Amino acid sequence: MTHSTQSEDAQAQRDARELEGLGYAQELLRSMGGFSTFAISFTIISIITGVFTLYDYGLQMGGPVEMTLGWPLVSVGSLFVALSMGELCSAIPTSGGTYHWSAELGGPTWAWFTAWFNIVGLVTEVAGIDYGCATYLVPVAGLGSSHAALLISYGLILLSHALINHYGIRWVAWLSDLSVTVHIFGVVVLVGALMMFAPKQPLGFLLSHENSGAIHAPYLWLFVLGLLQAQWTFTGYDGPAQVSEETVDPRHRAPWGIVMGVLVSAVFGYILVLGLTWAIPSLNGVLHAKDSAGNSLPAVLAIIVSTLGERAGRAVLMLAVAAMWFCGLSTLTSGSRVIFALARDRGLPLAGLWGRTNPRHRTPAPAIWLAAGLAFAAMVYSGSVAVVTSLSVVGCYLAYSIPIFLGWRKKAQWISLRGPWHLGRRSNLINLLALAWTVFICFVMMMPPNARTGASIAVVIAVLFLLHFFTGPHEMRKPLWMTPENPERPEA
Repeated sequence: MTHSTQSEDAQAQRDARELEGLGYAQELLRSMGGFSTFAISFTIISIITGVFTLYDYGLQMGGPVEMTLGWPLVSVGSLFVALSMGELCSAIPTSGGTYHWSAELGGPTWAWFTAWFNIVGLVTEVAGIDYGCATYLVPVAGLGSSHAALLISYGLILLSHALINHYGIRWVAWLSDLSVTVHIFGVVVLVGALMMFAPKQPLGFLLSHENSGAIHAPYLWLFVLGLLQAQWTFTGYDGPAQVSEETVDPRHRAPWGIVMGVLVSAVFGYILVLGLTWAIPSLNGVLHAKDSAGNSLPAVLAIIVSTLGERAGRAVLMLAVAAMWFCGLSTLTSGSRVIFALARDRGLPLAGLWGRTNPRHRTPAPAIWLAAGLAFAAMVYSGSVAVVTSLSVVGCYLAYSIPIFLGWRKKAQWISLRGPWHLGRRSNLINLLALAWTVFICFVMMMPPNARTGASIAVVIAVLFLLHFFTGPHEMRKPLWMTPENPERPEA
């Protein structure tokens, strides 16, 4: 056994003892390293998935300048949120992440709603990702474009993700590591080919704001609506927090995984959107392009096919399918851990079932299959990728903002108890900027033409209030801060 392996094993044992000090047994397999923790976040963000799925929407709303200015704007806002979450994650590195932070800072009611918002966000994110993957996979596999073919493909993709998650976190970690290579290599090769071989527009084209959508409104509002294209991409990066009980040295590695996932995605995602936009041959042409069979062609594929040819278009199509498949796999991992953690703390109906782990594979198997089933039902019920993507943004960002708000409000109370990874004197300012961005983006996600999302989230909130009222007080188990009054608890 090498010195490095011995060190990792010793650290994993210390992490297990620390988790026991927080009140939980080490039931899940703790084997993820720092790169795999980052890979989970980067894969869930999945710049290829976000850009390919909603590039048309952003381009229709705000034109080329939406890509030039919208992506960095969303990147900065998301980074404030990621930094704030990293600080909380370092203090309490447990599965369930966001709602445990809310439990400590606000109590069981805040925790219960945070958990459910996170579950709604992650389940609908899985639905949007995997259904998007199915829409790209069906033409590659020559299965036609019928609704039945899409649903069957969607179900099979979900099944593959559930099976891999069921059989072990090591498979998920290895595939997430591979996903980083696929994403970065794919972006570099694609943008490199566009720069070398595709005709480019004048640089001024990147700042043009030609609107091609059906909505008639002031341009500034259309630009704001178009931010959905980038904001849906920057969702789900709390993944490292959700797998912190499976990470070695999570107090350092999980926060860095969250933040680096956003930073690296921001850089390579911006390279991708600028490369694609600069190579647009005709704005109207790519937004209304059709394939040889008369089916609508996504704008990204229209750009590739018209500039690099049919073979390049098919290669990019396969890259998109692979990226979306990886993304859905890691997102299901994250969502299932929230369900498992909430059930373990007796916050779910049938908690004894959903809080079980598979003794052989040491995975939360029932929670994995529940998350997959809910994702399938969400897509079938909504019938719209736009609805589930908007719901995922609102649900996740509500779950992010509650503990950030509670932490900001009680900063003086817990500042001496936070983990080794923290924001220091800048914490209050960054927390306020994160909250301002969250309020802004949630408001935008529920405005017309996304009014159906607003209605859906209102229904979700109403159902949660009723469920909370009729199921009685939720005095859930929760980890506790490590304080001088608890001398037997391990120190951070």
